[in-house]
Amino acid sequence: MEVQPRLSLLLLPLSLFFLGATVSGTVFTLENHCSYPVWPGTLSGNGADVLGDGGFELQPGASVQLPAQTGWSGRFWARTGCNFDDSGNGKCATGDCGKLKCTGGGTPPVTLAEFTLGDKDFYDVSLVDGYNVGLGIRPSGGSGDCRYAGCTADVNAQCPPELQVKDGDSSVACKSACAAFNTTEFCCSGDHATPQTCSPSEYSKIFKSACPSAYSYAYDDATSTFTCSGSNYLITFCVTS
Repeated sequence: MEVQPRLSLLLLPLSLFFLGATVSGTVFTLENHCSYPVWPGTLSGNGADVLGDGGFELQPGASVQLPAQTGWSGRFWARTGCNFDDSGNGKCATGDCGKLKCTGGGTPPVTLAEFTLGDKDFYDVSLVDGYNVGLGIRPSGGSGDCRYAGCTADVNAQCPPELQVKDGDSSVACKSACAAFNTTEFCCSGDHATPQTCSPSEYSKIFKSACPSAYSYAYDDATSTFTCSGSNYLITFCVTS
């Protein structure tokens, strides 16, 4: 994935205008529908600008806008149960990266929104690294297929015991089979590193049944990758059907 030159970071509340400035590229709006705060994490690919400074707090009902230049690629995810000190160091119950402003990805299991922007944008919601909260991607103002992608089911409630991550008696996240068992079959690696040799497992089928438009394992491209041109994107955490 090739990334274009750097873009100055903007982090604005949804209720604010861009004060007459012209914004090129794509605007991501991150919205928290959870009943609790989340701390979105962001990761940019190939040296691209880090959106949202890598991570920030988002209260219930709040939203922010993050503009990105054409060519940007990366991912967004929600961290839950976080505590940080005045220096921004701390820990989260799910999606943790060790600090408020992430410099790497979130610790699985975590639900991901993934994007590669260009003349045609590619985007998906991925459960390949497991699941922590529901997540949806809704394009607006674009042309082409531009379909909704998301996981609106409560996968934690359906998670098999051997994949559950618990906080007390509650399941707060659901591991992928790869993370739980670390075998080449479940991780699509080694002798199973091609679409022909890595098939859906009994566990990935649980994810796919709950969230038909989300990636359930590494080679789930046919029903899980979406395209759109010239769109902005609304990313909603704890989205419901």
